Amino acid sequence: MTKSIITPAEVIALAFSDGGYIPAEAIAEIDITMATERWVAPVVGQTLLEKVAEGEYAELKSDYIAPAVAFYTRYLAQPRLNAATNQMGLTTPAGTSHKAAEKAAREELRRSLKARAQTALKRLSEYLDANTQLFAEYNPAKNILKRCSFDGGFVQVC
Repeated sequence: MTKSIITPAEVIALAFSDGGYIPAEAIAEIDITMATERWVAPVVGQTLLEKVAEGEYAELKSDYIAPAVAFYTRYLAQPRLNAATNQMGLTTPAGTSHKAAEKAAREELRRSLKARAQTALKRLSEYLDANTQLFAEYNPAKNILKRCSFDGGFVQVC
């Protein structure tokens, strides 16, 4: 896939709703591409993703694909945002009004981000399955969520 489904600014608008300022430059295009390829493409399929990237199926994009991509992009990028790499090595912010979050808080955020992303992806999958006739490029048999899933520690085979 050569064209991103959403922009870094859209990722921030959708997935960073905690109120803090995050510049669009904090999210790289490669973050979006990797999140899309790793988690969303195996559900939607490459052909349908390409159609969406070309501008078709606007509602599918805005209501279902963009949130899933945004949440997985944040999930992927968040550890990098928690620290900075520079010539001094790996560092954490040490400003006057904030301090770096404790490990437990970072882990809790990570679990929350993963749950939010998984919910968005499952919602996308269910929408596609309920509306298969609207998307000629979608093949439900290739949807990875139709093979098996882990919910609450249980393996579910569909």
